[in-house]
Amino acid sequence: MEPLALRRVRAFGCHARSLGAFVTEALDFPLWGVTWPDAIDEILAGDFAAGFASLTPARGVVITPMAPLGLRDREAGTVTFSTSLALWKKLERIRRHPGVAVAYHAREHGLTNRHGFILVQGRASFDSEPDREWLESITPAWNRFLGPRETGVRGRLLRTYYWERVAITIQIERVVAWAGALATGAPEVYGAPRAVNPASQTEPKEGTTSREDSATLASDADRLPHTLLGWCGSDDFPEIIPVNGVRDVAEGVELEVPTGTVPGGGRRAGLTSHAFEPRMIGQEQRIHTGWLDMSGGRVLYSPHTRTGYKLPASKAVMALGSASLATRMRKARAAGIAR
Repeated sequence: MEPLALRRVRAFGCHARSLGAFVTEALDFPLWGVTWPDAIDEILAGDFAAGFASLTPARGVVITPMAPLGLRDREAGTVTFSTSLALWKKLERIRRHPGVAVAYHAREHGLTNRHGFILVQGRASFDSEPDREWLESITPAWNRFLGPRETGVRGRLLRTYYWERVAITIQIERVVAWAGALATGAPEVYGAPRAVNPASQTEPKEGTTSREDSATLASDADRLPHTLLGWCGSDDFPEIIPVNGVRDVAEGVELEVPTGTVPGGGRRAGLTSHAFEPRMIGQEQRIHTGWLDMSGGRVLYSPHTRTGYKLPASKAVMALGSASLATRMRKARAAGIAR
């Protein structure tokens, strides 16, 4: 039988990747040792919500708000998230393309007020079966951010949400840190050097014009406190930046973003606006995929898909909404994500 490293070289060799990413996948260890200073670790330990970005088959990006629970290991160079198997589509994207990114961008309801926009990029892996021992072990972190798990009737409704979960572990290759929340100016980079700007992507067969109402997108972004934009970098890691303003225009929406952050040309991209209350009891997400164009100094976005939900600040509504996850487990098993 071929050595594991050689089999992985054959498996991944057909993809155009950076040398660092290729060696990481083929030999199962990161080429770049990554560590980060205490100021960044305070944000990774204390943010209540973060934007998790994964790649679509066509190298678009989907940004999903998640609660990181402060789970990270600076010595090992990893951060870890917990996600429900019922929300299996992000896991399917990881299975196809393990390159992911996480934007630590929101300080409210967390454990730190330190300023900064932190982008973590790396390769993700996950198990197909929940590890009850591990889920029990993160109880202190869960309680700190989300509160104690419910018991009784609500606990039974929340069983899938609580226990049909797996860990997503990200082996970090790069940490990009801006001093301010708006991500302006030159960032500090830890680990692998930043990749060069990606070339334009081939336009979708259906065209690049908006397929969803851009006025609704602009209204959501104006109403919700956080909006993130993401696209696939040249090294197959998502890039994420904050969006500081959205204006409805004839071509879609015009975005106000940090100067020099969006590469020229056109590409598939994700745009997500969200809000959340303490303990995540009360939240809203508006998640888009679409086409991003940067030319003539204008950054235009044309939304193609729109998903999301809104939950009021009610424990009862959250329990009922989480109970619906049980029905999604069938699709997770059919997709081969859950066993």
